[in-house]
Amino acid sequence: MSALEAVEPVPVLEVVIPVHNEEAALPLAVAEVTAYLDTLPWTWRLTIADNASTDGTPLVAHRLAKANHRTDVRRLEEKGRGRALKRVWEASDADVLVYMDVDLSTDLNALMPLVAPIVSGHSDLAIGSRLTRGSRVVRGPRRELISRTYNKILRGTLGARFSDAQCGFKAIRRDVARVLLPMVEDDTWFFDTELLVLAERSGLRIHEVPVDWVDDPDSRVDVVRTALDDLRGIRRVGWGLLSGRVDVDHVRDQLGVRRDQGRLGTQAAFFAAVGIASTLAYAVLFLPLRHLMPALAANASALLITAIANTAANRRFTFGVRGRRDAVRHHVQALIVFAIGLTLTSASLALLDSLAPNATRLVEVSVLTAANLAVTVMRFVAMRVWIFGRARVWVPSGP
Repeated sequence: MSALEAVEPVPVLEVVIPVHNEEAALPLAVAEVTAYLDTLPWTWRLTIADNASTDGTPLVAHRLAKANHRTDVRRLEEKGRGRALKRVWEASDADVLVYMDVDLSTDLNALMPLVAPIVSGHSDLAIGSRLTRGSRVVRGPRRELISRTYNKILRGTLGARFSDAQCGFKAIRRDVARVLLPMVEDDTWFFDTELLVLAERSGLRIHEVPVDWVDDPDSRVDVVRTALDDLRGIRRVGWGLLSGRVDVDHVRDQLGVRRDQGRLGTQAAFFAAVGIASTLAYAVLFLPLRHLMPALAANASALLITAIANTAANRRFTFGVRGRRDAVRHHVQALIVFAIGLTLTSASLALLDSLAPNATRLVEVSVLTAANLAVTVMRFVAMRVWIFGRARVWVPSGP
């Protein structure tokens, strides 16, 4: 940062504008942004993050910084919006870090409601949204379709709750950024999405602000290529979360956030996937075991094996519990639920034997599968309320 920071008070806000070859658009953008920032009740700094520009952008940026002591310039020799934001945000001393696109497609009147919840300590991140109620958007049908489809994919694959991942209008608390930024691998356009997904999975509070947004007809973003890169990013982040390579517990530990109660729909989806796999595994196990032992014994053995695997999978993926802490207690409680399930499935098998003593193996499997589906619902409720309930209490992080 410049030497002026030694005498200037630490600002509350640092607004970053990433640019690449924007010598024509930059002066007007800086003039509009600084004029608006002067109307806010907080001290501020504007930083122009020059992403390896090859035109006159560096000269224009330094001239603008010289004309306003609260405007700074950071030069990066590599392109990438995410890379620019990482570098500036990681080095910032401001309490709240903001970024916006140089085209100012988002109306600046949304900046106050974007920043206020973070300054007050109510939220950890804030994003402008073009897809939430109250927003007004002017853009072509092609970009509208791609944007809506992309955000639907995010909700369907990563369980995202935020409505608009890529709007170039976001803010974050500095302490949150310091923890999250080292975990964000992408340095380009997927940076926003990855940051938000990690924040949401860590239990952080994301505030959404409806914005007035007008598409820039001169935008140089290759929409199709960016969308394909984003899909690859979704696959990478999704696998990282499932495999445990992406450690959101680290974020919770660093920021004092404990596991939240979790969304019922997301947990039910994971639980259903584990349950389907367990049910199929049960059927596969029961058939060979049935040739070696009586039906009741085969049922008990197959159910025990799949129940242990089911508990481990749900502990890890559905409820996000990692490590050995309370693992023994969790499995003991799950075995109690297993015993209840065994009683129910055994009772269904005994009832079948009394009603149809000559039933085929296929009928036996069908009856037991139906009984196990009922037991699966019982297991989900027990896990959510009883077994893992105490591991999911959410405590808001401090400002």
